[in-house]
Amino acid sequence: MTLEAQREHILSGRMYNDLTPELVGARARAVLLTSEYNDSFGRPQAEREALLRRLLRSVGRECHFEPTFRCEFGFNISVGDHFYANFDCVMLDGGGITIGDHVLFGPRVGVYTSNHAVDAAERAAGACYAKPVVIGDDVWVGGGVTINPGVTIGDGAIIGSGSVVTKSVPAGVIAAGVPARILREITDADKTGYRP
Repeated sequence: MTLEAQREHILSGRMYNDLTPELVGARARAVLLTSEYNDSFGRPQAEREALLRRLLRSVGRECHFEPTFRCEFGFNISVGDHFYANFDCVMLDGGGITIGDHVLFGPRVGVYTSNHAVDAAERAAGACYAKPVVIGDDVWVGGGVTINPGVTIGDGAIIGSGSVVTKSVPAGVIAAGVPARILREITDADKTGYRP
C-alpha cells in the first residue's frame, strides 16, 4: 500500500499497522524536518514558514512554533493564520489536526490523535487507530495541556493549564481540569478595556 493510501486509511479511523516501512519512513522524515525547523530559530520568519510548508499539510500566515516542536508525520496538520505555540509542542497527527486562526498554545502542549490497540498482541503487532482533533479560531490552550483523540475545541474557548481534554469543548467557554470540564462561559464582563 502506498504512503498516500495508508494516510487515507488512517484518516478514515480504521485500525492500521503503525509499523509499515512507509509509516516508519514518514516518521523519520518528520524528525528530520522538525529538527531543521527547530535549528532555524532566529532566521527570518519567511524562511521558517517555508520549512513548515515542507512539513505540514497547510500553513497560514505568521505561523510559529518555539523550539522544540515535534510531530508524528506532519502531513496531516493544517494550521491557520496567526498561530503561536510556545516551546515543546508535540503533535501526533495520524488522525488529522486542524487548527484555526489566532490560536495560542502555552508551553508543552500535546495534541494526540493516535492510540494503540487495547489488546496486547494486537498492540505488539503495531495495531493503532486515530481520530481527528479540530481546534477552532481564537482559542487559547494553556501550558501543559493534553488534547486527546477525537476532540473538537470550539471558537474562542480557553483551556486552562495542566488540563487533559478528553471530550469536545464548545465555543466561548473556559474549561479546565483532569479531565477538563466547563467552568464558565466567557462574557462581556471578561473585557478589560485594553487597546493595543
